[in-house]
This record gives sequence, C-alpha cells and structure tokens, in this order.
Amino acid sequence: MRRLLPVRTTALVAAVPLAVLLATACAGSGTGAQTTAGRPGPGLRYYLALGDSLARGVQADPAGRSIPTRYGYPDQLYATLRRAEPDLRLVKLGCPGETTISMINGRHCRYPAGSQLDQAVAFLRGHRGRVQLITLDIGANDPGSCFTNPVPDPAPSCTAGPVPATGINLASILSRLRAAAGAQVPVVGMSYYVPELAQWRAGPAGPATARRATRLALAFNQVLDRVYHAHGAGVADVAAAFRSADFAGRARPPGAVRLPRNVADVCAWTWVCAAPPRGPNKHPNAAGYAVIARAFLAAYRG
Repeated sequence: MRRLLPVRTTALVAAVPLAVLLATACAGSGTGAQTTAGRPGPGLRYYLALGDSLARGVQADPAGRSIPTRYGYPDQLYATLRRAEPDLRLVKLGCPGETTISMINGRHCRYPAGSQLDQAVAFLRGHRGRVQLITLDIGANDPGSCFTNPVPDPAPSCTAGPVPATGINLASILSRLRAAAGAQVPVVGMSYYVPELAQWRAGPAGPATARRATRLALAFNQVLDRVYHAHGAGVADVAAAFRSADFAGRARPPGAVRLPRNVADVCAWTWVCAAPPRGPNKHPNAAGYAVIARAFLAAYRG
C-alpha cells in the first residue's frame, strides 16, 4: 500500500493506466472520469472525490502537457485510509477545467447523468449509507480566483475580488451533495495554494506583484471557507499547508537564491517555477499533492 509521498519528492509520476479508468478524463470536451479501486460488492464503502483538475491529479509532463496521474491528492489520501479500511473504494469524478457553474450544468467533461454534480448525486443516491467521505476542490477556475492568471503577469485578473456567483454556486453544490448523501457523511472542501507567488522571481516588480496576488487569493479562499463552514463541511487548509502567507521565513532551494518560505514552497511543490516546456504550470507535483492529501486527512480526522 502506498504511503503519502514525502514532501521532498518532485519527480513526475506516470499517467493513470487506462485499465484503472472506467472512462478517460478530458482536457476541454471529453468524458468525465470515474475511477474506482476494485469491484463493487456487498460490504464495500466509498470515498467520492469531486472537483477540478486537482481532483484528477493533473501534472505537467516533460512536453508541458497537463495530464492526469495516479498520484493526485485523492489517490494518496485513499491509500492512507485504505490501510485501515481495506473495503474502502475510491471513485473519482473530477474534471480538468471545471468551474462551479460547469460542475452544476456540465461543459468540460461528459457524464452519463449530465454534469459532474448530477453524476455525484446519482452515485450518492445509489450508494446511500455506503459513502464514507466526499472531498471537493472547486472554484480555482472561476473568475476572480487569482489562480488561473497567466504566470508571470503584472496585473492579476482577480483584482476586483471574488465574483458573487462562486459562493452562490458552491452553496448550491454543497446543498445537493448533502441532500443526496445524508447528514452523517463527512464532506471536506479545500482552500487553494497561491501559484502567483512565483511572480516574486519576475524582476524588480515581482515581490510587490506576488504580495498583491496573495492578498487577493487568500480573500478568495475566505469566501470558499465561509460557504463550506455554513454547510457543515470541513476545510482542508491547503493555503496554510503551503505556508502561502509566510513572506517572513526564508529558504534556499537548490541552485536558487534565498526566497520567502511561501515562494520556495510553491516552487518546490508545483511545476510553476519549472523551466519551459514543462513550466510554468500551476498544478502540484507528486510532493505537492502529498501536502494537499495530508491537509485533507487532518480535516477529515478533525
């Protein structure tokens, strides 16, 4: 059984084997991914992973393509949980490019039920009483997230702050999940790390740009956190796990000058500081996904 990867690990892992996938993931228009471990049967319980590309474990390959891998945070969290619960099975419905509105209405990936949320609701209703955990990361692709901005870019697109629709849509998603799952099933969402911290390295104006983007990104996280808490969901504090607000600490990555701790961490745990063609890519590497998995585990265990 795999353990959560140590944070020092940075190698790109292999793509998800087709034999593991019930349907392939999409980049743009395609098929929604539903991954399970083992065959369904009596006595089994399920961990349902929902969200955007992070829920699929997407990473940058050597050519710069963003591809699903089998070392995303749901995979690593599942491996840890299953050591104590061998009858637990993982179901992955995440969709690269998903926004809060496309999760509700469908767009980026195809699901038999229509949208990712519809597919999740159908699964929850069909497995009522057998779902042990639901995790969700959504919102990073919404306008105002300060996550989808090109890197480097001196003018973050999230300057105006989070758009109200994100909170409204997230509330609708959580309400439908709770109604389908029942009151006792733990739901854990997440805050986001701040890829724009990499802009610290982009010339004389870089530090000011990184600080501004970080303030905006953390304000966006506060919107997500409030909605999750209002609907009785836990929050994996990924922003804190990445030390996103820590400009005071210092670290010296291999071959680099001393950087603020938060900048060093986002460079170590994502592909955002990688040289082209692999970078800049905002998705975590295997070590970064391990950090996220541990944040989810802490929130789940409370």
